[in-house]
Amino acid sequence: MKYTYLLVNLCSVAVPLAFSFESKLQFYKKWKALFPALLLPAIFFLVWDSIFTAQGVWGFNQQYLTGIKLYNLPLEEVLFFFCIPYCCVFTYEVLNHFIKRDVLGKYARHGATILAYMLVALAFKYSDKAYTFWTSVFTLVFLLAHLVLLKKPYWSRLVFAYLVILIPFFIVNGILTGTGLENPVVWYNDDENLGIRLLTIPVEDSMYGFLLIASNISLFEYFKR
Repeated sequence: MKYTYLLVNLCSVAVPLAFSFESKLQFYKKWKALFPALLLPAIFFLVWDSIFTAQGVWGFNQQYLTGIKLYNLPLEEVLFFFCIPYCCVFTYEVLNHFIKRDVLGKYARHGATILAYMLVALAFKYSDKAYTFWTSVFTLVFLLAHLVLLKKPYWSRLVFAYLVILIPFFIVNGILTGTGLENPVVWYNDDENLGIRLLTIPVEDSMYGFLLIASNISLFEYFKR
């Protein structure tokens, strides 16, 4: 169905958008900080997305698209970088509102340090695989900026929110990569990734998703001040 990808975006954002006006949370009052926090990472990821699409690192199945394009990207792909981050920042705020305890505390920094070493190893070993290499490099730079320079107290809550978001991540990204469909909405050239799938999802997507979500939340915290 040509509206599949569009419906994935709209269904994902519908509930968070509706509950943004809930009286206790009042998330809509934070839109002034939210919108630039969505826009700036979206510009970066759309440029990256456009280059990789042109190079055939990944692509899109026309049978699930409306056919509307912005440059070489489907409209649905552009909307993805606004709808999904909206859901993620909303989830982050909901968790902070209802869970006062810092669940991960100092453990989040230890985990990030281990991940940083893993990303260095991946970048060196798989420099010939575009998706693996660039996702590792960009995520590593982001991690080091947080661990060495920023050292913000919300880091552990950001990581906790990401772990919670992994549940809807597997549902949404699973559909986009072909779970329950005849063909994937988004296909990947396995010559440019490790070829390891979490169900139908390339393992690199978990790092890519973390970088996107963490960028949104970090900027949201910055613009909230």
